[in-house]
Amino acid sequence: MQIVERKAKDLHPYDNNPRVNDEAVELVANSIREFGFKVPVVVDSTGTIVCGHTRVKAVMRLYGGEWMVPCIVADDLSPEQIRAFRLADNKVSEKALWDEVKLKDELSFLSRLDMSAFGFDAPDLEGDESQNEYTNKVEIPKYEAKEDFAPELSELYDRTKQKALSDAIREAPIPDDIKGFLEVASYRHIVFDYGRIAEYYCHASKDVQRLMEDSALVLIDFGRAVELGYVAMKKAIDEDLGED
Repeated sequence: MQIVERKAKDLHPYDNNPRVNDEAVELVANSIREFGFKVPVVVDSTGTIVCGHTRVKAVMRLYGGEWMVPCIVADDLSPEQIRAFRLADNKVSEKALWDEVKLKDELSFLSRLDMSAFGFDAPDLEGDESQNEYTNKVEIPKYEAKEDFAPELSELYDRTKQKALSDAIREAPIPDDIKGFLEVASYRHIVFDYGRIAEYYCHASKDVQRLMEDSALVLIDFGRAVELGYVAMKKAIDEDLGED
């Protein structure tokens, strides 16, 4: 197996990649920042990504397009095998499950690292709450800028699937009123990058921030309403039930 290095900007996403990975990019970026780039990307002979779309997106976000990515060139596979491998690589991971006892034991040794940065739920480690996926701990996001400048608006969302669907709707031999309805419905397929949205929010004016809050693009707990409202009420109810 030979590993070669390619610039991130020279690795081409597969246009018909069926895996939606935008919500995982920030977690993968955290992993690369902490541990380095340890798993090579698999590409075909043209530089099109076979496996590793999320890792390449994460590297682009962290270091930009000039960063050198370790790659394995799968030039020994046929085009059909490339398509199959791309699907199989993602599908097989869905069959793996966690042994919750061993997982909790492993996490208990990690006092220095914040494992929530990689998608683990930190409250699961706290006392009896480890037996309950619900917790009284409230962690409302605190939006603090991580970069010197706001990202471009084009970085906040991906309209690839929505545009393709919109084009198909416009070309379909169906009544205009139905086209109008389906066109509106197609906007459900816009993929938002909430990590980049949060960064943009930090740099935005107060007026833009308020409108982003009203649009539910960011989560704001006004007056600690969740903590002092629902959570406090639930605690009181639980105590009353316990006394009964």
